[in-house]
Amino acid sequence: MLTIRLSKAAMVAAIAFFETLVVLGNITDYWTNFAFVQHVLSMDTVFPETTIRYRAITNPVLHHAAYLLIIAVEAATAVLCGIGAYRMMRASRAPAAVFNSAKAMAIAGLTLGFLLWQVGFMSIGGEWFGMWMSEKWNGVPSAFRFLMIVLGVLIYVAMPDSEVA
Repeated sequence: MLTIRLSKAAMVAAIAFFETLVVLGNITDYWTNFAFVQHVLSMDTVFPETTIRYRAITNPVLHHAAYLLIIAVEAATAVLCGIGAYRMMRASRAPAAVFNSAKAMAIAGLTLGFLLWQVGFMSIGGEWFGMWMSEKWNGVPSAFRFLMIVLGVLIYVAMPDSEVA
């Protein structure tokens, strides 16, 4: 059904738009968002009695490197999703096999976005660096929200499409 195909392309485009805004925010407001990464990696706001502080990274060079890696992955997610949405739109009236293969870039971008939010923020930031312990610098709820949105779109897009009626 054409409506479903267009819906999938629009949702991927929406993720590309969101990630583009995130990248722009991280670049144009570098120091505000850098502070988040710096506090999480430094573990300076975790519970005082925690025994995991040995995991802290306090080197500012590594803080910048981690932040730049995050921005790069966000940008790659935006680009892959943008290209994927475009290819899906172009193939929206094509045979099912063509449309299904046009999803490849979108699926790659959505997967990368999922990995960023799940592995980068939830697992590494949230668990390894104890971000969940911070009242001010806890990004786990936001990361969970983002990864669930991306995951929902990924599942929807990955579902095989049939011929357009």
